[in-house]
Amino acid sequence: MPATVADLQAYLRDLGIETTTVTHPPLHTVEESRALRGMIPGTHTKNLFLKDKKGALFLVVAREDAEIDLKRLHQRIGASGRLSFGRPDQMLETLGVAPGSVTAFGLMNDQPPRLRVVLDAALMANPTINCHPLVNTATTTIHSNDLIAFIRATGHEPVTVAVDDASPATPDAARTP
Repeated sequence: MPATVADLQAYLRDLGIETTTVTHPPLHTVEESRALRGMIPGTHTKNLFLKDKKGALFLVVAREDAEIDLKRLHQRIGASGRLSFGRPDQMLETLGVAPGSVTAFGLMNDQPPRLRVVLDAALMANPTINCHPLVNTATTTIHSNDLIAFIRATGHEPVTVAVDDASPATPDAARTP
């Protein structure tokens, strides 16, 4: 059974991580979420649930305005061949969320860890980050260092990579500090 918003909030509290959450109408796309700008401080995310040609799964967490070329991203993140979007049933099984609610917080459902987590270097340069808390009817603000602590607590070791095509490519996926 996938974790609930209440489970996530309790997990974050147990880790000593402070967050703030704002509820709002359902948001399914980055375009829809732009209406919240100014109401919720911090950098907003877009999340890509991807698989490579060998079936390895990736969660890419990037700035909402990142320009990501899936035809080249595999080279930056060490995937085996080109990437495609994972199936909705895989997403539900792995992250416990439906399309439109993909979030780094879904990693608490990926047990044992199967996903490789890729954090956008430009996103992680911001002090606060906004993610859906397992549902697309709310946005949770978390400090970037606390997001890394959360990800590690779920058993995942994130890598930080310049995923935006406007950013210089990173030769090797660098470990997140």
